[in-house]
Amino acid sequence: MALSTLTPLAYTGRCCTGTRVGRGGPARPGRARRWQGRILVGSGLALLPWLGYLAGTLPPVEAIAWVTLDVLEAVALLAAGTRLWRADLRHRAPAAAAAVLLLADVCVDVATAAPGPELAVAAAMAVAAELPLAALCGWLARRRSA
Repeated sequence: MALSTLTPLAYTGRCCTGTRVGRGGPARPGRARRWQGRILVGSGLALLPWLGYLAGTLPPVEAIAWVTLDVLEAVALLAAGTRLWRADLRHRAPAAAAAVLLLADVCVDVATAAPGPELAVAAAMAVAAELPLAALCGWLARRRSA
């Protein structure tokens, strides 16, 4: 009985790969899911040039920490976005990871920013990009269907 509670996919009619399968084969994502997947993939790809900028402008010790955090964010966003784009139910874990990483990034950015223009930029990035993206990722991680 305990094993059945740990493996809900076996009882919902979904195959072991994590994709939805109906009468016509693998499910196609709806228009909203495709857009959400594109947003996540685009955000993950947008972080790549930012990584180069951080690596080239920050002192080496700081660059390692910030680049590592942003690489993890990019990987989680790309994984969640591509899986969501393909209607793969396994998008939930990377979406949850991306949400947590984005929230951590916001906290550290705002906490370490110097008062003045640097704090204003950190707050603007948090409000305009990171928090809405974290909210989308959290919502996608919580939602059961693809």
